Amino acid sequence: MKIAFQMDPIDAIDINADSTFRLAEEAQARGHELFYYTPGHLAYDQGRITARGWPLTVQRVEGDHYRLGQETTVDLSDYDVVWLRQDPPFDMFYITTTHLLQRLMPKTLVVNDPFWVRNFPEKLLILDFPDLMPPTTIARDIATIRAFKDLHGDVILKPLYGNGGAGVFLLTEADRNLTSLHELFTGFSREPLIVQKFLPDVRNGDKRVILVDGEAVGAINRVPAQGETRSNMHVGGRPEKIGLSDRDHEICARIGPLLREKGQVFVGIDVIGDYLTEINVTSPTGIQELERFNGINVAGQIWDAIEAKRS
Repeated sequence: MKIAFQMDPIDAIDINADSTFRLAEEAQARGHELFYYTPGHLAYDQGRITARGWPLTVQRVEGDHYRLGQETTVDLSDYDVVWLRQDPPFDMFYITTTHLLQRLMPKTLVVNDPFWVRNFPEKLLILDFPDLMPPTTIARDIATIRAFKDLHGDVILKPLYGNGGAGVFLLTEADRNLTSLHELFTGFSREPLIVQKFLPDVRNGDKRVILVDGEAVGAINRVPAQGETRSNMHVGGRPEKIGLSDRDHEICARIGPLLREKGQVFVGIDVIGDYLTEINVTSPTGIQELERFNGINVAGQIWDAIEAKRS
């Protein structure tokens, strides 16, 4: 197959952690032809969806992990699969790419389905499963947020469309910084904030469960660094081996059919204790860590699912 990757600049990735690199590596091993471009080079051009980029080969060599062919502009409708793999922020630039890529379907398979990526932001899809999530409010209004904090005591405050642990604050019951943080966030953004009851179980880790076409294939535990509340690996969280609990299986059984129906082939959910906190569909991570811990080929399972859809 002809495979195009829409992703962040490939030169800066960590080949031992980056999930997109692992997907490209597995595709190449299966004999697929790779093309790479960054989202700024995606275009609607007189009826065609085009991308300016490069034929790509990858290799697992530190500092020499990719080779690019001659720069060219391609019609993405000529490709079998396009991967939507750039990282958030989930802003209007990101949303515009989903509108353009959506026009390729169904002739070209876009993974994950861009229509539902656009309509399933990480912290909003969980609202469809209120019994699985911790007490939550989404608001810009300070009075609403303050009332929630007064009710629940310790809370987590974070930007609704943030990622990687950026801008996440733990506000204890005695904390007096809510108004100042609200002023800070609303001063540079028109977006609401999301506030959730603090889950003390996060000290034992924030579990990332990976689902392939709606089925759980495994999990890693991300343990916060000393003195940190956030467990994201971007901010020093330590990955460790962990299995799937009965509660994890229950959560996945509930959400899996919806993800499969909406074309969300590669999804990473976050579970703290017994609670589902995020459903990550934009650019989930964790493939390489799970493969190392469990000795399984997660990238292979993802490509099996994609190849089945294109057969």
